[in-house]
Amino acid sequence: MRSTQEGRPYPEKVGASPESLPGRKTEVSSSESSQAKVSSTASTLLESFSESQAWENKDTATWSLVPCFSETPAMEGQTKKAQDWGTQTCEAQINDSQSKQTSIFEMEETAPVLKQKPSLKKMDVPEKEEHEVVYSRPLWSNKFEYILAHLGYSMRAVNQWRFAHMWLHHGGWSFFIIYIFLTFLIGIPLLFLEMAVGQRMRQGSIGAWKIICPWVGGVGYTNFMVCLITAIYLNVVNAWTLSYLSQSFQFSVPWEHCPLLKNSSDFDPECARTTPSMYFWYRMTLKATDKIEDGGPPVFSSFLPLFVSWCIVGAFMINGLKSIGKVLCILVPTSYIIMICFVIRSVLLDGVKFGLQYLALVKISAMYNVKVWCHAGILVLLALGLGYGPIVSLASHIELSNNCLRDAFLVALVNLGLMMITTTFIFCVLGFWSTVITYNCNVKVGRRERNRESERNIDVKETHRVAARAGDKLQPRNAEILSRLVDLGKLPPEAQPPLFTEGNLVFTFTSWLNKLPQPIKSMVVSQINECNLEKQFMKVTEGPNFIFLAFIEAMSFTPGSVFWSILFFLMFLNTGLCVVMTFLQNIITSLQDSFSSFRKHEKLLTVVVFVLMFLCSFYFIRPQGLYQIRLLSDYWIVFPVIIVMFETIAVGWACGARRFLTDFATLWDRPIHPIFHWLWCYLCPVVLLFLSITTLILLFLKDVTYTAWDSSSSKEVIRRYSTGYLLMLGAVSLAVMLPIPTCFLYCLVHGIPFKPVSLNRPLTSSKSLPLIIPLKPIKEDQKEETLQGVNQTADPPVV
Repeated sequence: MRSTQEGRPYPEKVGASPESLPGRKTEVSSSESSQAKVSSTASTLLESFSESQAWENKDTATWSLVPCFSETPAMEGQTKKAQDWGTQTCEAQINDSQSKQTSIFEMEETAPVLKQKPSLKKMDVPEKEEHEVVYSRPLWSNKFEYILAHLGYSMRAVNQWRFAHMWLHHGGWSFFIIYIFLTFLIGIPLLFLEMAVGQRMRQGSIGAWKIICPWVGGVGYTNFMVCLITAIYLNVVNAWTLSYLSQSFQFSVPWEHCPLLKNSSDFDPECARTTPSMYFWYRMTLKATDKIEDGGPPVFSSFLPLFVSWCIVGAFMINGLKSIGKVLCILVPTSYIIMICFVIRSVLLDGVKFGLQYLALVKISAMYNVKVWCHAGILVLLALGLGYGPIVSLASHIELSNNCLRDAFLVALVNLGLMMITTTFIFCVLGFWSTVITYNCNVKVGRRERNRESERNIDVKETHRVAARAGDKLQPRNAEILSRLVDLGKLPPEAQPPLFTEGNLVFTFTSWLNKLPQPIKSMVVSQINECNLEKQFMKVTEGPNFIFLAFIEAMSFTPGSVFWSILFFLMFLNTGLCVVMTFLQNIITSLQDSFSSFRKHEKLLTVVVFVLMFLCSFYFIRPQGLYQIRLLSDYWIVFPVIIVMFETIAVGWACGARRFLTDFATLWDRPIHPIFHWLWCYLCPVVLLFLSITTLILLFLKDVTYTAWDSSSSKEVIRRYSTGYLLMLGAVSLAVMLPIPTCFLYCLVHGIPFKPVSLNRPLTSSKSLPLIIPLKPIKEDQKEETLQGVNQTADPPVV
């Protein structure tokens, strides 16, 4: 890079002819002038380099992007190489001058000046390295696509449902206050850290952390493997969603009614014992086994949806960032629009007030619960996608001058707003779902009730159909049961339920039941089914079961259920595809940065990666695949916390947070608040260490169980994981975490310093700009140009 300051000598004048220097004689022999000139060139070069080194050590205001690394070893090595280069050049020129006499003017044309870079590169840089140096790294077409990539990555539907589940079971608004506090305390600073590392290093997750700190270089390999396995089973969930979406176009969706037996008018007895939605999920879609130990081949009906889901993602990514950016411009806004439509529709449903009561829940005791703080901290990291690697890879394709601090605030706040919108929608729908189920369980429908139901926009036929789907087809409702028992004389007349005609019938029946004398109430309760509205609402669990069971059943109760089912699965599929694309972009970017030969055949690499991951996903479409996915999602949540903790230590202590922030502050021409230095170096590592230890303790104390399907009773049952599967989980976890201690021991044995030696990797972007450039012109152009020339010739970078 040539400085633009005026009034200073250019480095080309270092080797100027003796005539141009004042006080020198112009009449000298060709040989003497040549020798004097060569000696003067070498001495001037070394002197200029030494002065430049001394000046850089003194002046801290004009650091380039390299100052966050140890400079002394690198400077000593460069000085030695510069001296060797000067000596070799002098000897070559002296021999040349002795063999061939030339004039002073001819010597000026052949004098060794630093401007002659092509010959120096040819002498010192091998062909392979020279080809890698000029590699053009693709950039995002615009800033909008880059932000959408981060928003799409943080839009994992599972985390949205998990947030609502945490709100419901861990304190309501108290949990939300803790979540907001931890978002600003660790979420945004750590998101800014990963964005800054990717943007600064121009590398994927593997290469970036090896350069930042070799001692924690294994972090890149760990989050690469976690990202790989997570992407495989997430696309299996996308395949299930695609299967549901394809069947939503039927006039009567299959999860609204039980199938008939062959050559019979009777329903399948296994479905009659449960709800149609549960039967369709476990028996028709998953072909689930009763235990995780029960093996079986991959489910044949899942092959086509799985293949189509991988083909869709592959088609979106085949052209790299260009196609990904355009696809995200459609998928992400569409998901937000559909979500807003669902919120508007959900607030018009019956029973929405009951659901919103839980949205307004506040438990002050949750503020003092360590478990709640731990869950909130883990959810902050998972919701922002920290520790998996895609954030670093996505940021490596943006301009160096981009303000990633502003991007971190924007992404975190939009994600927080989406959490609130999704939670409101979920609580409204669940309020409607639990109200309908409990209503049909408690109340006997008569003529007067039918009129009341029509006023409440609930059709009687729909009510009976709902009751059948809820499992009440083979048993009468509680009010009818009590009336019949009173007529038979098995219950006293006081147990006769009145005719409910006003108000919310569910609450009215519950209120009447609670007012009964205790002996009669005990007799009544022993004869009826338990239909409690609150217990029905609290049955909701997180994970795929929530999405494909409770939520699907609730949507089937609404008028126009086919239309809303299509929209829901379309939104769910959009979010899933966005997440999988960002995961796979991290995988492909990391492979290209680790193996430069993959850059020549980017499309072929993409196809090979997709084929291999498609074959690996067969493991999760087996009958016990859902149980294994749940095992990974429940017990792998500690990995992102540990990974982010090592990342923070690498930037805060190995690289130096203050210098790292100074680089960007100089580049943006505005100061960065010093609180980020304090957060990266002290607070965030301590909080992450606390979260890691607490999460491990909670996982060990937690019952190692899972929810399984029991075909004999057609119900969900709780089972314990076998010892073999727990050992397999431990082995896989150990293999994933093994690169971190391996890199640590390797660096310790080989004496590799904790702080990296150099970061000088002058790749070129697609705009032909150097990816690593000085932030400001250094005060003396001659010294900067001399030092830059020596770096390029004496120490060629390796990418």
